[in-house]
Amino acid sequence: MSLLISFARFWYDFIIGDDWTIAAAVVVALVVTDLLAHADVAAWWVLPIAVVLILSASLWRVAHDH
Repeated sequence: MSLLISFARFWYDFIIGDDWTIAAAVVVALVVTDLLAHADVAAWWVLPIAVVLILSASLWRVAHDH
């Protein structure tokens, strides 16, 4: 059982890491991309914009917390 718990903790730490909001924003961006792609809309631009926005928000938050 400890092997299974260790495996789950690894994946949680790998995906969520220190900031769960980044992981949640990435999931939202992927869902939006999928919804647009299924609606036959060119969705290639969603993820690059999401990365820039998520990274900017994360850096701004860290810079203003200290």
